[in-house]
Amino acid sequence: MFQITRTVATAVTVSALALTMTACNRGPSDTGAQGGATGGAAGKTVTLAVSTLNNPFFVDLRDGAQAAAESAGATLNVVDAQNDAATQANQIADAVTKSSSVVIINPVDSDAAGSAVKPAINAKIPVVAVDRAVNGAEVASLVSSDNVTGGKLAAESLGKAMGGKGDVIALQGVPGTSASRDRGQGFGDAVKGAGLDVIAQQPANFDRTQGLNVATNLLQAHANATGIFAENDEMALGAVQALGARAGKDVKVFGFDGTADALKAVQAGTMVGTIAQQPKELGKVAVETALKVANGETVEKTIPVEVKAVTKDNVAEYLK
Repeated sequence: MFQITRTVATAVTVSALALTMTACNRGPSDTGAQGGATGGAAGKTVTLAVSTLNNPFFVDLRDGAQAAAESAGATLNVVDAQNDAATQANQIADAVTKSSSVVIINPVDSDAAGSAVKPAINAKIPVVAVDRAVNGAEVASLVSSDNVTGGKLAAESLGKAMGGKGDVIALQGVPGTSASRDRGQGFGDAVKGAGLDVIAQQPANFDRTQGLNVATNLLQAHANATGIFAENDEMALGAVQALGARAGKDVKVFGFDGTADALKAVQAGTMVGTIAQQPKELGKVAVETALKVANGETVEKTIPVEVKAVTKDNVAEYLK
């Protein structure tokens, strides 16, 4: 009887000691489930594959993502494809090799991204798309602005600025990206109702220098144009450069993104407006969504982030 009691006591003592040692050695990843902000995210590694960091919009998106990762106690690895789809595919393959917990992709090309993310999906690494869709592969979620609605708002606002009539040149983004397709679709759906005619359109690849060059050429070929819609602010600012003193006077320029430079141009009157996205919010929501997926939680297939038209009437609210 005594022997049995002593054995039990010894077992209890050993168990208690083991629990004490476990508690002393417990790291941040073990306590994450208890904290509200971390939600089990501590110790997770997130790869953010960005199309390009030469665009201020994606710099803001990255910054929002970084802040969300730090808040959750996760590690964010950012890779920049510099607008090359093959480079982006290699970067995602590298993330798979390094056993990233989850991948967030902002595709260079929505079609090419389908094959680029398949190694991650095959390795059971979840994938979340941000700002642009992935075609040809099923990702866990798409976090993006409502680009179709944004395009419609742009047409309506530009039409109002042009007095309900006029000929418009459209500067398109990178062919194959869902952002360019959806913004163009929204603008095209509403342009007639706004009293406008699109007389020329050409890609300028979301780039300011290309926006300058393409706008210069199209304005020479279509001297009667009194409006320019650019599918992002960088191209719109390039068009402003091409127009010089005519910007905002003879020719009304409308952009898309709501970047700091564009908001200043709207305030100065060289641009009549832009569609304000929330790139930092996109980055933040993308990371939060990715960490939920990495923890096995169910998320919505599409998570929209609101967009708004910004003109001289309300630009001060966005410059605060």
